[in-house]
Amino acid sequence: MPISPGRFRAIYGARLPHLLVLTGCFLLAGCALSALGPDRLFGADVWWQSIAVWFVGAAIVVDLILLPLCAAANRGLIAVLGSRRAVPHPTPRVPLVNYIRVPVLASGLLLVLFLPGIIEQGARTHLAATGHTHAPFLERWLWLTLLFCCLSVLAYAVRSCVRRIRSTPSTEGERDD
Repeated sequence: MPISPGRFRAIYGARLPHLLVLTGCFLLAGCALSALGPDRLFGADVWWQSIAVWFVGAAIVVDLILLPLCAAANRGLIAVLGSRRAVPHPTPRVPLVNYIRVPVLASGLLLVLFLPGIIEQGARTHLAATGHTHAPFLERWLWLTLLFCCLSVLAYAVRSCVRRIRSTPSTEGERDD
């Protein structure tokens, strides 16, 4: 007897596509590890142990430090901006929270990506390998952060204008006779 989608979700905790994508990810990771071969995985060079340590360390840092910090920042942002108005307003407003969250998140992710270059970690190795210095990393990150903020302000302005235009009453059907 086939399992209904509701029962499958109750047993597994998510829908079937989630299970299929997760299974595909594990298969892809297994294929990558098997391509290395057992002599590289379990030989004298035990590089996989340092990867495991970094993976566990990153999971701990994200779950125990970054997630609570992000949740606290989000609550603070909502407390400052206010999620709902106490007094109804004639024109519905566009919530500002997501237009702040998205550029901050994008900028934070790029900071994590560019951080080794910004703090010039491995400067000599990078210079020897590429012939370039780490000088542009901070400048590029700042320019991208500015771009994200400008695009967010533009998107907020466009959405606010569209909302204002849609909420004003139309006078096309009325004529003075």
